Order: sequence, then C-alpha cells, then structure tokens
Amino acid sequence: PSVDVSESDKEIEVTAELPGIDEKDIDISLAEGVLTIRGEKKSEVEKKEKDYYLQERTFGSIERVVPLPDTSDRDSANATFKNGVLTV
Repeated sequence: PSVDVSESDKEIEVTAELPGIDEKDIDISLAEGVLTIRGEKKSEVEKKEKDYYLQERTFGSIERVVPLPDTSDRDSANATFKNGVLTV
C-alpha cells in the first residue's frame, strides 16, 4: 500500500492507504524499531439477473514494513483507521 511517513520533534506519523480492507483484517506490530502493517482484502460480488449470472471473488494480502528510529516508544504508539486510511 501507499505509505507516507512524517516526523516532528515529538512524533513519527505513518499513514497507509488500505482501500477495500476491513479494520478487523488489519494487523499492526511494532518491534525492534520496525513497524509492520499487514492486511487481507476479501471481496465477493454476486449478481443474478433475468438473463445472466455474475460472480466474482478477489482475495489478496498486503504487507508493508517501515523502519523507525531506535528511539521510538512502543508504549505511546496508537493507531486509527477511518475511510480506508490507517494512521499510526
């Protein structure tokens, strides 16, 4: 996924675009100065009309690893997910 990283004197912010992925399908971990974002996209479309039938399924996994400075404080990290955008 597309990721933006910004840094100020007090924090590092990582923003990832995760369209089509549900919040429950996202896993975030921070260990030894590495932020790992994993997710799984599942989509199923089924249409039944008078003269045709359509069924599509898509599945896919994503993973993004972002190295962070060793001074990163794991205990003060927090994450939000809104409208397909994850902010850590």
